[in-house]
Amino acid sequence: MSNQKEKIFADGFRFERRENAPDFVVGRLSLKVDEAITFMKSYEKGGWVNLNILFGRSGNPYVELDTYEPTKKNEPTQQPPVNKPTAAPSPASQEEEDDILPF
Repeated sequence: MSNQKEKIFADGFRFERRENAPDFVVGRLSLKVDEAITFMKSYEKGGWVNLNILFGRSGNPYVELDTYEPTKKNEPTQQPPVNKPTAAPSPASQEEEDDILPF
């Protein structure tokens, strides 16, 4: 089984690159209003919908829902705790320190 999430294609969105366009033109994003609004209402979080414009294996661009969700700061991370070395206890007096020193 793959860890990769299933792609959610953005209904009502189409991105096209134009071969003869100047270098500063990335492409054109076209929206089919009814489909795009329905899609956005279905997937909005906090008033936003994030989309990625990607290239398929065919070389053609497509628009996909960005499903990335950052971990919250309050949630524990998946990393195991790091064992920090403990410091040696400090001697309570100068006499104890003198007893420890090799000279």
